[in-house]
Amino acid sequence: MKAVILAAGEGTRLKPLTVTKSKHMIPIAGKPILERLFIALKDAGITETIVVVNHHQELIQNRFNDGERYGLRIQYIKQEKLLGTANAISLVEEYIDGDGFLVAYGDLHIDPSVISSAVEKYTEKNLDVLSIVYVEHPQRYGVVAVENDKVKDIVEKPRQKSVGKHPINAGVYVFLNKIFQEIKKTPKSKRGEYEITDTIQRLLNRDVEIASNVISSASWTDIGYPWDLLEANRKVLSRAKPAIKGEVEEEAHVKGTLILEENARIRSGAYIEGPVYIGVGSSVGPNCYVRPFTSIGNYANVGNACEVKNSLIFDGTHVSHLSYVGDSIIGENCNLGAGTLTGNLRFDKRSVKVKVKNVLIDSGRKKLGAIIGDNVEVGIGVKIMPGIKVGPHSWIGPNVVLYRDIAAKTYVLQTQGLEFMKTKN
Repeated sequence: MKAVILAAGEGTRLKPLTVTKSKHMIPIAGKPILERLFIALKDAGITETIVVVNHHQELIQNRFNDGERYGLRIQYIKQEKLLGTANAISLVEEYIDGDGFLVAYGDLHIDPSVISSAVEKYTEKNLDVLSIVYVEHPQRYGVVAVENDKVKDIVEKPRQKSVGKHPINAGVYVFLNKIFQEIKKTPKSKRGEYEITDTIQRLLNRDVEIASNVISSASWTDIGYPWDLLEANRKVLSRAKPAIKGEVEEEAHVKGTLILEENARIRSGAYIEGPVYIGVGSSVGPNCYVRPFTSIGNYANVGNACEVKNSLIFDGTHVSHLSYVGDSIIGENCNLGAGTLTGNLRFDKRSVKVKVKNVLIDSGRKKLGAIIGDNVEVGIGVKIMPGIKVGPHSWIGPNVVLYRDIAAKTYVLQTQGLEFMKTKN
């Protein structure tokens, strides 16, 4: 069976991280989201994959090429215009040669069991299969009505708030080839796109049976917002096994799981409390504290007397001495000047809100720090309030306190009023 991975979207809700890269290429514990999905496919026995691309497609194709180094056969199809999921799936029709094929959204972090269970359900029932997962806040998803192991209805992003866990569309399907004919009959949605959920609803309206495949929320993470990256990172590191390939100097202390890649170095006086991932050629310390669920990319540096907690720090970024990074996501090739502090907790202890597409969204997290794009320069003594986003290629001058989001390619400087007094004779 072939897999079709939908990886064309811009990831606007993940800005500023997706201004300079595809959301599918954002790294979690050293591997891009899409690479982890490929690994899950292979582990589930699927080795032929078609990837539908558009936004920053060159980053995807240059990384994975034909898939040979990953034990896969990968083809790429460009969705010239982002006209929705059904349109993206329709592009692969001539490449599908079996009776059925698997479809997964490319911004999912899932276990191989999610894929294998969907394929098993398809084999057992010989029906289209829609995977569902139970979540407590279904408003951002398609809520699925299920009866006797069959899908009965889909309601996209219901407005009303609900209590308790509800089944939602997990974004992993197995379709019979006849789905292509139904896609051709599917009209545009109110958003002006061709949605696969509308195609599925058309089938349901005609009493066509669609099997449901229930998966565990522990095996599934939808990465729609920046803070979802922290959750996916937590899941990856929770299951990681220790692997120390780099150097841990004497007088450095390691407690818990540590993945330390080649040529990485933990300097004397550092305290590493795992699970923690540290990438190739990176340096940590001396005399710093790296707390659980932190991932530090390749050729990055965390300097003297810093503290990093539950954060993602991407390739080539430097966190200078006396800085604190908590519950934050820091892009590639950034420089945080000495004494940079990221606030991650509101005074009122309520969950942190983040502005997404000019709408204030409740992250649901009591602790959430800064979200910083690539190539940002931060001066000494800068303080960034909880949930603040900084666009790529921006410069934040010394001693600035950021209370609101900063757009890409922006200079922020603090003016200073000084009063000079003459010295008395």
